[in-house]
Amino acid sequence: MQATQFLQGRTITSDDVVYIRRLIKDHPEWHRTRISKQLCNDWDWTNDNGDLKDMAARALLRKLDEQGLISLPAPVRSANNGYRYRSKVGIDLDQTPIRDRLCELRALRIVPVANQQHASLFRGILQAHHYLGYTGPVGENLKYLVFDRHDRLLAALLFGAAAWQVADRDRWIGWTQAARQLGLSRVANNMRFLIVPWVQVPHLASHLLSQVSRRLSADWQQKYGHPIVLLETFVEADRFQGTCYRAANWIPVGSTTGRSRNDRYTNLSVPVKTVWLYPLHKNCRRLMSSVDREVHHASRSVALA
Repeated sequence: MQATQFLQGRTITSDDVVYIRRLIKDHPEWHRTRISKQLCNDWDWTNDNGDLKDMAARALLRKLDEQGLISLPAPVRSANNGYRYRSKVGIDLDQTPIRDRLCELRALRIVPVANQQHASLFRGILQAHHYLGYTGPVGENLKYLVFDRHDRLLAALLFGAAAWQVADRDRWIGWTQAARQLGLSRVANNMRFLIVPWVQVPHLASHLLSQVSRRLSADWQQKYGHPIVLLETFVEADRFQGTCYRAANWIPVGSTTGRSRNDRYTNLSVPVKTVWLYPLHKNCRRLMSSVDREVHHASRSVALA
């Protein structure tokens, strides 16, 4: 392998790979989760709250396995758990059309998904009604369900780990590769946004984006021990215009290349997407572009109301 590579926020050396190989060889009875948790313990790999970064470790192991650098045991179940999220939620929910004015739905309840009932509902409606479906995020993430004052379900939003490298985003921030490695955990990606199809309420989408953006950094801080400074999302240019993001004051900064990050031979084509950003702090670019660790750590204590 190359001398070092950067995976899941860590610099991985050839010695690290040798250590992982030995860990797998010495414990042939261990499944992937057990290996990843041991790796987190051995490396003291935790988030700012002190919790093991188990999902990040599993993703790192999968990537090394895909590169042929290690040989993981067979998964206990497929890593693509899409079949688990097929749901009859569309049948169980009241799908009576909602065409009220936004003011008639208030006060809205934006609820972080924190129990099994809400988790099942969240998975079910995305699998049933979002054009990309749902297979579950890897790494740090926040999920929200939105209900109106009558407790009717309106929407679901998912924020997860930022894309590793996006030319137009990185140019807008103005950061170096070193700064990106330090600052990427302060960017959250709006990976899914669904207003259920029987809800047709003008201005609801942009209103929800504004409301969620006001609380997301504090929610992230509570869950993971660090704030978020910048939001990003990618909107398929041939499918959507990004109207609700524009109305919520998100900034279009460019577009993707239409190439997959897994395209090693430049022959895979994926939809071109418009890159939208939403700064959560007035000094967002300064905080994100600085490679100075003191400034970087100071950003963690900034109140992002």
